[in-house]
Amino acid sequence: MRHVLPGTLASRGMALGRARLVRPSRYAVDNRPLAEDEVEAELEQLHRALDTARLELRELRGKLHGALAREVNEFIDAHSLLLDDAELLRGLDDLVKIGHYRAGAALKKQRDRLAAVFEAMDDPYLRSRKEDIDQVIARVVSALQRHTTPEERKIAARVGEILIADTIAPADMAQLAGNGLLGAVTSSGSAYSHSAILARSLGLPMLVGAREALSLLHDDDLILLDAERGEAIVHPTAQDLARYRAWQREAAAEGRRLATLANAATRTRDDVAIRLLANAETPADVALARTRGADGVGLYRTEFLFLRHKGLPSEDEQFIAYRDLVLGMGGLPVTIRTLDLGADKADAAGLVMRGEDNPALGVRGVRLSLRYPAVFTTQIRAILRAACYGPVRVLVPMVTQPDELIAVRTLFKLARQDLKRENIDLPEKLPLGAMIEVPAAAINVRSLLEHADFLAIGTNDLAQYVLAADRGNDALDNIYTPLQPALLRLLSHVIGAGRRAKKPVSLCGEIGGDVNFTAMLLALGLTEFSMHPSQLLLVRDRLATLDHATLRNHATRLLRATTHEHVAELLAQFG
Repeated sequence: MRHVLPGTLASRGMALGRARLVRPSRYAVDNRPLAEDEVEAELEQLHRALDTARLELRELRGKLHGALAREVNEFIDAHSLLLDDAELLRGLDDLVKIGHYRAGAALKKQRDRLAAVFEAMDDPYLRSRKEDIDQVIARVVSALQRHTTPEERKIAARVGEILIADTIAPADMAQLAGNGLLGAVTSSGSAYSHSAILARSLGLPMLVGAREALSLLHDDDLILLDAERGEAIVHPTAQDLARYRAWQREAAAEGRRLATLANAATRTRDDVAIRLLANAETPADVALARTRGADGVGLYRTEFLFLRHKGLPSEDEQFIAYRDLVLGMGGLPVTIRTLDLGADKADAAGLVMRGEDNPALGVRGVRLSLRYPAVFTTQIRAILRAACYGPVRVLVPMVTQPDELIAVRTLFKLARQDLKRENIDLPEKLPLGAMIEVPAAAINVRSLLEHADFLAIGTNDLAQYVLAADRGNDALDNIYTPLQPALLRLLSHVIGAGRRAKKPVSLCGEIGGDVNFTAMLLALGLTEFSMHPSQLLLVRDRLATLDHATLRNHATRLLRATTHEHVAELLAQFG
């Protein structure tokens, strides 16, 4: 039967696929006793579910190869033996035929009986096998509770998977996306979480906050994930599928239209030039930025070199990565952000402090780099060497006060002197910028501008700190919004200070690539946006519809708004 699960839109798009739960669903047991005339039908339903579970295990075994097969087949075999265990099957049949238990209740009863037996065993290994009982019973229950029609099963066999979970880690999402994941639905989470940001970068439809997802969905249910309307449709009808096909045609046509903008100039409707830069950390990001016509790289994340290493990356390893980045952009300017570890990014080399009470407010970003000057100097040397291959700027993260920039400049000066003595070519000029993501830096921005050549606003963290709201906490959605008046006033203050100092100001936070906020940022005076390269064409297209002069004239009204709802109303009028 068709059912609609509402959720919060995290990444737009649509997908049709089979539900894949990351853990067994929590199922409600129907404890009503069976009538005598219901017993045979209930037994047939139970046996069909058992057969389905056996078939799934055989199919899974056939798909595994190499080392993975050696690791997993032992567990598959154990589960298969349990599904054929005479005591288990006889007990289930007796519970239905004699005890008049319904199939789900009989499965739970048998699970509890066998679990008690395993728990009473002296051998720790045998006790641990209780987990196999849980997993086998959960698989049968999942098969029992599916209500797919033969026609749905035909469709499901031809489509990929949609992940259903409470939450999903960004690393898991990246891995699954590489293996053909079509979309994701989570029962918790926020549209501003790291996973949601990654989903948007990957072009993966995603809903968060679909509260009933884990309790109502089962493995292999056919799902139409509509992340345009903000809902997931279980057992979609022919009308739903027709709407999905129409969306596919429209999306393909829109993709072809946007592709024509790849080499177009970025200008507003009243012909004001805007710079669109790319956020990047991999060669694939750099290639996409070139393809989409980026004006340069506004943020290159260097921490990936440290996150993927068991030890510290050498100077040469870093130099090669930065050099290839510069060469890959073919003469366009590149902004390399120095190491930004800490908070939610823990390295394998042990630089990040463990056990901090509040790591988000701890030793991270430039604070961590200055704590390890030798490690930082190695990175600085690599950047200086790479800057000979094209225009490079250096961006310092998590700046709070001017003395941090002064210390960084000193380290660059010392590294330059050492490299000169080694007869290594050096760039004549290397602009140094501050990332504005700490409220103190934003408020005291004029003092920072005395030591910074440019600014880049990191709105993801800045919003968290200004609003005292974790962007990953879905209970704070009404507070964590980029439309909060306090945040708008702070952004306007920073952008205005940069303009008066005649120094460039870019914005590289998530909202820079979100067309829902393009008009707002333009109104606040921003003319340099940096975003994931997948968003470049969408933002370029949006900018062409906006009148810069009109929006700037409305800035005062926008900054006088007292609530985020009022800001949203004004933007609806302006944009």
